[in-house]
Amino acid sequence: MAAAAQESANGVPELAHATIAAGSGGQQARYDGVVEAVRQTVVGAPVGGLVVAVHAQAGDRVKAGQVLLRLDSRASLQQAVAATAQIRAADAAEALAANELQRQWQLFRKHYISRAALERTEAQYHAAHAHALAQRAVATAAQVDSSLYTVYAPYAGVVAEVAVVLGEMALPGRALLTLYDPTALRVSAAVPQGAVPRPADAALAPEAEIP
Repeated sequence: MAAAAQESANGVPELAHATIAAGSGGQQARYDGVVEAVRQTVVGAPVGGLVVAVHAQAGDRVKAGQVLLRLDSRASLQQAVAATAQIRAADAAEALAANELQRQWQLFRKHYISRAALERTEAQYHAAHAHALAQRAVATAAQVDSSLYTVYAPYAGVVAEVAVVLGEMALPGRALLTLYDPTALRVSAAVPQGAVPRPADAALAPEAEIP
């Protein structure tokens, strides 16, 4: 079959092509390669703490979101409880300041106090309101921080390595586990440039040739 383009049945021109087949003849060479995962993740934690539970070992298959490891979060939980208590105190102070502001407005309308006195009460209320908002932000941050002590699997895969043991101190950012996706693997090998066949040396099927 000539390599020139021909029109198919639907009128679309066919491009020149050639079929390359693998055979047992010719020279052969062997090269060492490494099978590796396309997606491999080193799992760590942004906080430090004592390792109190290890729920996965090397070779285990895990699901996405599965708990892999837990760090001691008691200090963080205590901070979250303290922050919640501070929210209640700040809310109470804000409510007291709001009631006082309402009372001062009534006195101002009756001309019992000056505008300067009313403005001082308004400033105290705004300060109490801002403090309550700040305490809520602190409590939210404390709750988020306490959740960082549990390490979850980012996706379904296989545990390749567990770098810590029970009772060991884990540092922030340290590698705790290595996880990979077994559904996508690749082979990496170093092949000398001279061993790579040129396109002109490729074996072509008898019925297809490129001029």
